[in-house]
Amino acid sequence: MSDEMTSTAELDAEAPALTDVDERTSPVERQGETSKPAEAPEAVIRMESRNLDFFYGEVQALHGISLAIAENSVTALIGPSGCGKSTFLRCLNRMNDIIPGTRVEGDVLLDGVDIYTGDVDVVDLRRRVGMVFQKSNPFPKSIFENVAYGLKINQVVRRSKIHERVEKSLREAALWDEVKDRLDAPAMGLSGGQQQRLCIARALAIDPEVILMDEPASALDPIATQKVEELIYQLKSHYTIAIVTHNMQQAARVSDRTAFFMMGRLVEYDRTDKIFTNPGEKITEDYITGRFG
Repeated sequence: MSDEMTSTAELDAEAPALTDVDERTSPVERQGETSKPAEAPEAVIRMESRNLDFFYGEVQALHGISLAIAENSVTALIGPSGCGKSTFLRCLNRMNDIIPGTRVEGDVLLDGVDIYTGDVDVVDLRRRVGMVFQKSNPFPKSIFENVAYGLKINQVVRRSKIHERVEKSLREAALWDEVKDRLDAPAMGLSGGQQQRLCIARALAIDPEVILMDEPASALDPIATQKVEELIYQLKSHYTIAIVTHNMQQAARVSDRTAFFMMGRLVEYDRTDKIFTNPGEKITEDYITGRFG
């Protein structure tokens, strides 16, 4: 996982050049000047960043990101490759901590508590804020043991309750009916889409409050992608979800709010229907209509 994370970090750290875009219309330089996080009106905010800067060594990958994520909703993070959206996602549960030489400035709050303070238990944080990666990464164990692994390591439930929690998680991940008769079979024998839903079940098993998804369907076929999207839509009634996606149609289908990133800055953040039908910034319109990306 470390190699994969480092590779993604290097990609995000490289700011892409603007093409076919009038830089005079871009608000990306202005966004960092505000300290008030954009947020959904009358929504309960579960997580938010305030003036978040992030550095890979001397390279600044995020500039003054202030963004609030509403409870029981899906927030999509979109933007061209290298714009910082995956880096931002990993800041929300401190996954970037495993990359040498990184540095964070600003605040990231979970239920009003800054997760970067010294007294925060990072293991507990990552239990509360789960992660599903772009490439499915099941362990070389059985289907059952993949889901039960986090329960045993974190001692989330009594051992007598593990079977019950595994079934519940597989049901929530819409996978139970497909695997209930072969729980002892190797997880690596599942299809790509099933493996990704197994990883989602593994994240759900430890009872997170927030689920982060980094392009969870990018490597899947259309049928498997549809199942994952339907699952995301169902899960938001119990969880708060943030998802990185390059697929504009996917963002429009599954999310309630969309944040557009460009060159490490938050350009625009609003209701998804508004972003895709009447964006407030020309650069946002240019991106979602395919003029660059």
